[in-house]
Amino acid sequence: MAVKGDEVKVPLDVEAIKLCIPHRYPFLLIDRVTAFKVGESITAYKNISYGDPIFQGHFPNNPVVPGVLIVEGIAQAAAVLGHLSSERGLSTCMLTEISETRFRKPVIPGDTLVYQIKCVKFRSPFYWFEAEAIVEDQPVASVKFSAVMK
Repeated sequence: MAVKGDEVKVPLDVEAIKLCIPHRYPFLLIDRVTAFKVGESITAYKNISYGDPIFQGHFPNNPVVPGVLIVEGIAQAAAVLGHLSSERGLSTCMLTEISETRFRKPVIPGDTLVYQIKCVKFRSPFYWFEAEAIVEDQPVASVKFSAVMK
């Protein structure tokens, strides 16, 4: 789905997201895109459910979303931003650096995880981002990262 930003209608549901990135269940970690600005920012979310496969082993009596999956969800949302901002879509989106990552509060079943990502710099094919993950208006994680997108 290569579209121009002015053609994008939000919210995007999971079927539209799957047209942007190759991830599929159980590793598709965003459910909806609720806001988008071409080349600038994206807001997406993931509903966390006790039935998510990760909770079978992390941890059976104390289910917590692993921080690495929060970062991956943020990266997936950034890939959607890149895809929707590109005239011809993307064929590649790979993380190149993750830095200044902070986890402030556990994310548990029943939470709605909101990803807010801003593109702070780009020199094609490299892009630099700052992002926050939020639950109930409280930051639960923040990260700076870069990716190659082409």
